[in-house]
Amino acid sequence: MKYVKATAVLPERLLVEIQKYVQGETLYIPKPEKTHRKWGTCSGSRELIDDRNAAIRSAFKGGRTILQLAEEHFLSVETIKKIVYSK
Repeated sequence: MKYVKATAVLPERLLVEIQKYVQGETLYIPKPEKTHRKWGTCSGSRELIDDRNAAIRSAFKGGRTILQLAEEHFLSVETIKKIVYSK
């Protein structure tokens, strides 16, 4: 997260209004909800993990045990349980 000087980006009227509530503090302004992206969507990592999880669920339905899947995918038993029992 980078810091931006408020005087460089905000209109003076707005800056004066904000100063009524916060002065000399660091203020975090979140992105609007509709602009949020899931982790890894830009790099493609999310798709790889989703594909891996689908393969794990499919193998589990096909008869592989949780322990076998954990060893094959180098994941903990608890992680495999979360994957196979989640919706």
